[in-house]
Amino acid sequence: MSPVTLLPFIVLIGAMFLMTRSAKKKQQQAANMRNDLQPGSGVRTIGGMYATVKEVNDDTILLDAGPGVELLFAKNAIGAVLTDDEYNRIVHGVEHDLKSDSDIVPDDASSLTETDEPADEAAAASDDKPVDLGKKDEPEAAEEKAAEADEEPKKTDGDSDAKK
Repeated sequence: MSPVTLLPFIVLIGAMFLMTRSAKKKQQQAANMRNDLQPGSGVRTIGGMYATVKEVNDDTILLDAGPGVELLFAKNAIGAVLTDDEYNRIVHGVEHDLKSDSDIVPDDASSLTETDEPADEAAAASDDKPVDLGKKDEPEAAEEKAAEADEEPKKTDGDSDAKK
């Protein structure tokens, strides 16, 4: 056999080796993450439930999912270990900002606009009339169009303008 005919087989075996190697690395990282679990850590299960680790055993883990709710899971059911900030943000809705509270942008723009006029004068100065952008016909033209529409017989499906 020539080396040219063996080349596709060699490339295929090399690709399979690289794929299995990366999969084994991911499995090893997941196993290390599960073995390093400590009580009090926030976790997400593979089913999407968020809970706090209460107790760690060899093959199982006891999770506290809420007040008075303790669940026993297999270690393999833990999908991710979350940081404290991430767990509090997801479960409790607590945002931990590194910035000061003075940098928060307000919900409305009223505090961003500064005027020297008092609020009553500013409201009186603005035009609160609604603007109608529709085309308005003159009353005479509208009456003529209505009269023409009444004189012509209405067409139904199948009628045509051709003479019979």
